[in-house]
Amino acid sequence: MWRMNGDTAAQTPTGTDHSAYGGVGLPSPRSPQAGPAPRSGPAGWRERLAGYGWTARATATLTERLAPPMPDGPRVTPRDVPQSPLLLRMGVSLPQGLWFFLCRWAGWLGPVAVAVFAGLLRFTNLGQPHAIIFDETYYAKDAYALWHGGYEISWPEDANATIMTPGAAVPYRTTPSYVVHPPVGKWIIGAGEQLFGMNPFGWRFAVALLGTLSVLMVARIARRMFRSTLLGCVAGLLLSVDGLHLVLSRAALLDLVVMFWTLAAFGFLLLDRDRTRALLARRLGGVEDPRLAQRLNLGWRPYRIAAGVCVGLTCATKWSGLYVAAAFGLMTVLWDVGARRLAGAPRPFLAVLARDVVPAFVSVVVVSVAVYIASWWGWFASSTAPGQGGWGRDWAVGRSTDFPWIPGALRSLWHYHSTVYDFHVGLSDPHTYQSNPWSWLVLGRPVSFFYESPKYGQAGCTAADCAREVLGIGTPLLWWTGLVALAYCLWRWAARRDWRAGALLCGLAAGYLPWFAYQQRTIFLFYAVVFVPFLVLAVTMLIGALIGPPGASRDRRIIGSAAAGLLILLILWNFLFFFPLFTGQTIPLEDWRRRMWFNTWI
Repeated sequence: MWRMNGDTAAQTPTGTDHSAYGGVGLPSPRSPQAGPAPRSGPAGWRERLAGYGWTARATATLTERLAPPMPDGPRVTPRDVPQSPLLLRMGVSLPQGLWFFLCRWAGWLGPVAVAVFAGLLRFTNLGQPHAIIFDETYYAKDAYALWHGGYEISWPEDANATIMTPGAAVPYRTTPSYVVHPPVGKWIIGAGEQLFGMNPFGWRFAVALLGTLSVLMVARIARRMFRSTLLGCVAGLLLSVDGLHLVLSRAALLDLVVMFWTLAAFGFLLLDRDRTRALLARRLGGVEDPRLAQRLNLGWRPYRIAAGVCVGLTCATKWSGLYVAAAFGLMTVLWDVGARRLAGAPRPFLAVLARDVVPAFVSVVVVSVAVYIASWWGWFASSTAPGQGGWGRDWAVGRSTDFPWIPGALRSLWHYHSTVYDFHVGLSDPHTYQSNPWSWLVLGRPVSFFYESPKYGQAGCTAADCAREVLGIGTPLLWWTGLVALAYCLWRWAARRDWRAGALLCGLAAGYLPWFAYQQRTIFLFYAVVFVPFLVLAVTMLIGALIGPPGASRDRRIIGSAAAGLLILLILWNFLFFFPLFTGQTIPLEDWRRRMWFNTWI
């Protein structure tokens, strides 16, 4: 059922994923013809390399190189799939029908099981701390206002205390407020408030749901990229136990929502890549055709349009989504170049420029702009009377312009956005927990979302002095392993032209590198949650390399699997060690100090 797929998994066809075979050989995507490998150099050098896990690559057809088969699943798993030798050695023999069902649906059963585990972590005691933590003071209230009036309002100074008072009415009023983030993330947060009330569980519910779903998406994305259900489940497990992802999944902030739509856009582009390359393979009939590959129109691409919708929702949550639009737009075009080159197009860049660039621009850019503007519908629908609609809604009323053909509502929105831009680039107020992006990958300065010091008998404290904190920090061992994984991906991309490594680096760069242009601005480590899924996928790719390719020797696979398993267990232990700080549990002060590994974490 599970194949421990390794270093070159997604480049080549596999077609099976059940443990009876332990993986299959990996044909080379660069070898157009079959034939025995030439022998050169000292006799036996191949045998010596084989001892370290090297295997000669078999040959793949053009169809297999363009569209490698997925692992076990519907229309792939044979009815007579042999049962797992490991289970048989343990004396476990399942009915053949049940074994076939498990193998056929492992690609969903495994990721869903991991997502359920992630959901338990995220929803258990979600209402604790029973307080408005960190920037929830803005977004929980803005979300409530959007659902009740269509625009953000100015709240009374004692609003937080009133909201947290049992039985008190929410002090809603209609006075507009100036806010600096688009509305989609707040609409999503408000959905939970509509279902469960204006309380911590209510305003955190929708974000926790997106955090759980993102674990499922990462597992499915990794399975598709690496053609391994096992590695897909590993990726989902690693994301579920990342501390920063967990903390942001249990808080009503916007950054987890940005991460969700960014990951969804990446997943849709990955589906579009596989669908388009499979279409090329069918049209070519498995034979390179330079003329057809150069001129073929790839037609309707619904997954790329869906990606454009997700990019628009990313931008409509936070403006940092603009960098995602640019990076992913370039990535999908380069994927088209690679597909046409592999199909035999003599001038693939020219072919993509002539036939693919404009549709890609419309799908990613035009669609995302339309979605972004539509996300302001509540503000558009509000009154243009002074003080009776969204902030700045009346700006264009009675104001002369050189562009009378532009509707007043759009001119007002443009003015609003110009003031928001000035705010963002000029934001430099010092903050205790701000950090420089250079320190993010090593977790130099985490963010304390909540802290209190209970005494004996208070809030479950069983010592003279206790600490209760929600610390926005990644699982350290996972992130520090991620540094090694990123170096590995850079090598795979530069030296081996591995598209998977390039895609992961693109996703990470879109969420990380833009912040280096704003180092003077007040920014925080928790912004990094946007690229955490790509960091996790990079670690998963490294784990696949540790396990080794399916054709490696038995000893190589055993040693590699043991090393990979030990790494995963250490990450899980590290997560459990810091778990009280991720969830705001009360612990003795000495235990809290043992978790402050660096002074900058305090």
